[in-house]
Amino acid sequence: IVSQPYETNLKRYVDYMPLLCTAGFSSDRKSIELYEPETLLRHFSECLLTNLLINTPSTAKFDKQIADTPIYSALNPQRCNPQATEEALDQYQQWLRWKTQLTRTQVDSPFDLCFQLHSAPPEQPNQWRLEFLALDKQDSSLRVTLSDYWEQSAKQKANFHKKFGKDFETYLLLNLGYAARMYPKLWDGLDSDRPTELKLTLDEAFTFLKESAWVLEEAGFRVIVPAWYTPAGRRRAKVRLKSTGKKASASKTNQNYFSFDTLVQYQYELAIGDAPVSAKEWEQLVNAKTPLVQFRGQWMELDKDKMQQMLEFWQKQAEEPPEMTLLEVMQRSAEDEFEIESDGVLADLMVKLRDKSRLEAIADLPNLQGTLREYQKRGVSWIHYLEQLGLNGCLADDMGLGKSITVIARLVQERNQAGSPENGKQKRKKTAKPEAVPSVPPTLLIAPTSVVGNWQREIEKFAPHLRTIVHHGGDRLQTEADFEAVCAENDVVITSYTLARKDEKLFNSFTWHRIVIDEAQNIKNPKAAQTKAILKLEANHRLALTGTPVENRLLDLWSIFNFLNPGYLGKEAQFRKGFELPIQKTNDAGRATTLKKLVEPLILRRVKTDPAIISDLPDKVEQKLYTHLTKEQASLYEAVVKDITKELESAEGIKRKGLILSSLMRLKQICNHPAQFLQDGSEFSADRSQKLSRLSDMVEEAIAEGESILVFSQFKEVCDELERYLRQHLHCNTYYLHGGTPMPKRQQMISEFQDVETEPSVFILSLKAGGVGITLTKANHVFHFDRWWNPAVEDQASDRAFRIGQSKNVFVHKFVSIGTLEERIDQMIEDKKKLAGAIVGADESWLTELDNDAFKKLIELNRSAILEVG
Repeated sequence: IVSQPYETNLKRYVDYMPLLCTAGFSSDRKSIELYEPETLLRHFSECLLTNLLINTPSTAKFDKQIADTPIYSALNPQRCNPQATEEALDQYQQWLRWKTQLTRTQVDSPFDLCFQLHSAPPEQPNQWRLEFLALDKQDSSLRVTLSDYWEQSAKQKANFHKKFGKDFETYLLLNLGYAARMYPKLWDGLDSDRPTELKLTLDEAFTFLKESAWVLEEAGFRVIVPAWYTPAGRRRAKVRLKSTGKKASASKTNQNYFSFDTLVQYQYELAIGDAPVSAKEWEQLVNAKTPLVQFRGQWMELDKDKMQQMLEFWQKQAEEPPEMTLLEVMQRSAEDEFEIESDGVLADLMVKLRDKSRLEAIADLPNLQGTLREYQKRGVSWIHYLEQLGLNGCLADDMGLGKSITVIARLVQERNQAGSPENGKQKRKKTAKPEAVPSVPPTLLIAPTSVVGNWQREIEKFAPHLRTIVHHGGDRLQTEADFEAVCAENDVVITSYTLARKDEKLFNSFTWHRIVIDEAQNIKNPKAAQTKAILKLEANHRLALTGTPVENRLLDLWSIFNFLNPGYLGKEAQFRKGFELPIQKTNDAGRATTLKKLVEPLILRRVKTDPAIISDLPDKVEQKLYTHLTKEQASLYEAVVKDITKELESAEGIKRKGLILSSLMRLKQICNHPAQFLQDGSEFSADRSQKLSRLSDMVEEAIAEGESILVFSQFKEVCDELERYLRQHLHCNTYYLHGGTPMPKRQQMISEFQDVETEPSVFILSLKAGGVGITLTKANHVFHFDRWWNPAVEDQASDRAFRIGQSKNVFVHKFVSIGTLEERIDQMIEDKKKLAGAIVGADESWLTELDNDAFKKLIELNRSAILEVG
């Protein structure tokens, strides 16, 4: 119902409307267009009224504001009806006509009204036509133009009405009137009782394409635009980079292959679609007075501002053929206004970079003590291919998909290919003795302190022939000469981020063959001293590993790429202005697409939900998480071992068994966290226990991926602290089940956790209370914070997630403290499995059968397992 005050206010508000309010995306969502203010404001007011009617609660204050209006009557029919005034009857009739028009258009009509825009002929650019058609709802290929319909005989119309309904003309006129309310220009085509089309000028046609076509489409009408205006038919203006067929000065280290240093000569040409355009033709198009222009007999839409920029770029570059590195070619190909035309080796190279499925998976590696899955083999191929090209990539697979074994396999492959020591000589700042040089120069692996031990054990497990040294602790090498000599004798040097900064001078004395940074989000802050120290290191190759390449903001991604390929994403300020602000603040789809094109060739990202990955995984993936003791834990551990050793000499029988069991429990507590052992109310913090630090990192990553988690411990006091720590520090949804949990609350927590509508959650369970009898299949990660040392009991607990109803692969993570009884008992269990398939007892009682010497050896501390710094 349109009132005079409404129309008056509408005109007044149009004058007040800021220009910004009329801005919106173009149809290709790559530029901003301005729309007609009155049409937008009218549409907005109608949407606002609809929202008020549907969603506003009928409060006393609201009722007072709308009293004596049709809206109040509609919302409160029981108070206002029946109404008997002439004014009420008139309002009802207006409403009924409006409602009938809507319902008949949307429901009863057996056909769709269609508007087809026809381009003007080349010689008459202002004669565009918007033709009216009727389309059968069941078969859109069955269509008739209204001009054909009106010319039919009575008999033909009768046959036509059998398909389109006997009230065809009634519904047709109602539909046209309804459409004209949204596109007022349409009234000009309805001045006849037999409407057929609407005549449009060039400017009116362009306005229809940019503003009105999508509004009619959204309202349920069909709109057909010329083929040249569709995404497939658009001929885009661009600058084409065309190879001259010559290769400029190649890299000295790789003469016959394209690489980072290889320069390729190119010439630029202006083009529209596939057709080259002369500078004169281009200038004529730029100077056209309308964005819809004819080019070589065909209509097209142009962005004149962009075309002017491209013309200036072409004029600047046209003086001599440019020379570009491979990374520069990749940068240009990512920009929307540039097109790379390449052939031969370069064309094949670009295809493989964009489509990683073109890379063949590597063959089985005889020296690798493990079996690679197919996606892991393709990961090794990808790393190898990038390194051949002199490019550096980011392996960003989901947590649990085996980034570490992929890297280890690449080291094994490289060592196999290198052969003799002479093939692996490296550049170095200080010359070492030739006989000290291994077949492959050393790789520096930088990881968070909590996973340094894990890397060491993974290499020992999968590639024991690789010579590995861990640089950490108070007794680590301190002089450049000693450090360089030892590094030259090893294949892999493992250290922490902290030491990469503290021992910056040592690490800078060497040119590494490769630097691998694990959990690369640790260098997300480009201003941090740690990041700056790592950027200074010299290496032939660089590789970043992370499950979260963008942790909080896009600058994280820039910082990782600044380590991998400095300058590729521009300087920090350029990246922030060109990508971060437009994408994160204004949701610029064009800049997001460009950034994706830039980084996609250099990031390998596989997720567990990918059907190709799911089929390549077993149902349950188990892994050990090896952590070091902190200095505090080590000192407590040694003190307990010393006391036990003294008491053990005089203990016998039941007393001896009790002493052993109590000692095992105390040592387990120390490996978990000093606060658990001390029972002094001290802080349960991650810096005192690498187990807790690693658990926190992995839980945070899993929650970020939308996955739920189970955490088991046999100690209630640990479960108490874990639940509190994860809830307060990670701010995640937590549940906690222990032996004292009442049955109703237990069932409520299980139901809430399993609810698909509940956010990703962490369920902490004591092993005895939650190890059997419940189903928690929403979780697909299971963590054993401390070990029960019985495979059957642990499997029962893990099977809370791995059971009928589970639709995902389950990842089971078991913590082991390096150099302690945890590692030795774990090895004993593995040996029992291998030798006899024996299953040890249901608790630790089987360990009481060890003699004194064997037990002392079992619990003694390996000092090298203490990580004092980093």
